[in-house]
Amino acid sequence: MDRRSFIKKAGTAGAGVVAASALAAPAIAQENPKISWRMTSSFPKSLDTIFGGAEDIAKHVSNATGGNFTIQPFAAGEIVPALQAADAVTSGTVEAAHTTSYYFVGKDPTYAIGTAIPFSLNSRLTNAWYYQGNGNTLMNEFFATQGIYGLPAGNTGAQMGGWFRKEINTLDDLKGVKMRIAGLAGQVMSKLGVIPQQIGGADIYPALEKGTIDAAEFVGPYDDLKLGFHKVAKYYYYPGFWEGGPTVHGLFNLEKWSSLPKHYQAALTDACAFANTNMLAKYDMKNPSALKQLVAEGATLRPFSQEILEAAFQVSTGLYADISSSNPSFKKIYDDQTAFKRDAYLWMQLSEYTFDTFMMIQQRSGKL
Repeated sequence: MDRRSFIKKAGTAGAGVVAASALAAPAIAQENPKISWRMTSSFPKSLDTIFGGAEDIAKHVSNATGGNFTIQPFAAGEIVPALQAADAVTSGTVEAAHTTSYYFVGKDPTYAIGTAIPFSLNSRLTNAWYYQGNGNTLMNEFFATQGIYGLPAGNTGAQMGGWFRKEINTLDDLKGVKMRIAGLAGQVMSKLGVIPQQIGGADIYPALEKGTIDAAEFVGPYDDLKLGFHKVAKYYYYPGFWEGGPTVHGLFNLEKWSSLPKHYQAALTDACAFANTNMLAKYDMKNPSALKQLVAEGATLRPFSQEILEAAFQVSTGLYADISSSNPSFKKIYDDQTAFKRDAYLWMQLSEYTFDTFMMIQQRSGKL
């Protein structure tokens, strides 16, 4: 090949590279658009584990998209109050929320199943129902009627039954107790004589301190220690039978979710799944030492009596039947979860329960 021919061909090839580059840059930009969302949390930043779920989502989405899709978390009250997060998503005030859907049970009781209802599922079975059962599909059928798309984005594990100023030994002791409690659990406790109050996490301590309420449940030892509930209410009850494995959701404006590129949707889905797993792991790591500290600082542990648990179970079953009779969405999801639960606990009796019980016996006998 002579010199002129080589230069001519090289020039032609170079022009092709330039042309390809010119075409590729806009195409890449179109595939990876710059998108910025705001996510309002229903939790204060001081609760680093549960608020941290929103931060996990933001970090993982940004990393997965090379910083092209960013989500900025805001604590409860910075944009809207804790209990208005879902409304803010529906209206488009924000694109996303990190919250518990049972906060919005006043809009529709079906919201409660999205988080937890009394005597439903533990955390492991909750995840199984959402990821491998019909949970996510059915909840999103309902969420779509609210202009929302939802993904599990956190789980606290089984919660504590809350802080009380006085001992609760019998059903009569519950009568007239003003208690901060969320979701359908409030309706169940109301039928047992409690006066339920729905209050955001950041407002619980002052309400207890001032005597506006007599009792409060929130999450468990790690968060409760941070909020200092043991300083204003001595008795710490368990279990939180209304929250065996509550889901914290990422809720997204349905129109905004649908307009995302598919790979951005995938990145956000994966980010929420990580937040879901990571939050539960954090609580399982942090709750034991926090519980020891609470007891050392004067908290008195008490179990709910069998009388109270049995009465609450019966009331809950009756409540679900009543709601199901007039709310098709609730009935469809509740029936599916109940069918799953019926079989799942057969397996749990042989596996988790038997193993855990044996290990706890070893612990109590000083062998661990």
